[in-house]
Amino acid sequence: MKSINAKRILAAVLTGAMALSFTACGEKKDNGSTSEKFIVGFDAAFPPYGYQDDQGEYVGFDLDLAAEVCERNDWQLVKQPIDWDSKDMELNSGTISCIWNGFTMTGREDDYAWTAPYVDNSQVVVVKQESGIASFADLADKGVAVQTDSSAEDALEQEENAALKDSFKELVVVSDYNTAFMNLDSGAVDAVAMDIGVAKYQIESRGDGYIMLPETLSEEQYAVGFALNNTELRDKVDATLNDMRKDGTFEKIAEKWELSDSIIK
Repeated sequence: MKSINAKRILAAVLTGAMALSFTACGEKKDNGSTSEKFIVGFDAAFPPYGYQDDQGEYVGFDLDLAAEVCERNDWQLVKQPIDWDSKDMELNSGTISCIWNGFTMTGREDDYAWTAPYVDNSQVVVVKQESGIASFADLADKGVAVQTDSSAEDALEQEENAALKDSFKELVVVSDYNTAFMNLDSGAVDAVAMDIGVAKYQIESRGDGYIMLPETLSEEQYAVGFALNNTELRDKVDATLNDMRKDGTFEKIAEKWELSDSIIK
């Protein structure tokens, strides 16, 4: 993992590339005006915030928010799936304009230019209903899966969770949560640590065979992350999100995705 100073240096060197990715990718519209591209980097397997549905479309709460922001600013939304462990490279090279996909700002405050937080989140553990696992204490000598470079992985690296992590038989790092649940179903792991919003979605969509343990690994907040020196674009997005809160559009989108209890109003 890169140090914060290294990230800052890389971001500074590539400022021009970042600016170019947003301002120089215009397309002529029918009325002759230019529409700037706003390229959202997201994990395409992170429902309900951003994912690929059964029709092959990229959908989700965060993508709906981004679409509304683009509509209000006359920008062209480009939904760009990324490998989550490559997100910093994508951002600092200018391939994407921002990271917007259930992106935790807690503990990363100095690494990115953030909007105001818009979702309260926590890290939880999901197990199979018939596993006999009812609490964190029951995870001793069990295999637990996390997504690479995820907030759950970060939470398990924290001192307050050190004893819990040390009790595991193994911590298995996978590329995405679909793989994590495949491992859970096959018995390759006994539990999956993940964001509570994603956990609720997975449990509801996969049926009654899973439960969420009552404890939490950590409490955190989501925000939209930009390159450190791209504050101008961050400010535009932040202001638009504030307008959406004031006129009720933000809450309406949250209701659509059953996230009303999690949003920061």
